[in-house]
Amino acid sequence: MSILTQKQKDILIVFVDIERATVLVADNFKSIIKNEIKLGGKKFIVDLSECDFIDSTFLSALVNSFKNIVEVGGELRVVGLKPAVNAMFQLTRLSKIFDIYFDEKEALNSFN
Repeated sequence: MSILTQKQKDILIVFVDIERATVLVADNFKSIIKNEIKLGGKKFIVDLSECDFIDSTFLSALVNSFKNIVEVGGELRVVGLKPAVNAMFQLTRLSKIFDIYFDEKEALNSFN
């Protein structure tokens, strides 16, 4: 289980490469976002295409990271939601808060 990052120009792509995004990776995820913000990063894409499940702790980490990004005038895109994860976003109404895109390419284009 891991969280991978890749930089595309001034956009940090955070790839959550795990089937179950839980408390086990939530702190690492938050640290990655916080560190990039400290370095001046303002554009983020979170790729959840490998996730079949997200628990409340990871959702909380995502929401807190979103707040931190917005506080510095940044933007966050979420991509690759599988049906169960999408249902969680709908149920919690996070789908109304986050900018959700089908894939990374679509999200990258949205920054232009």
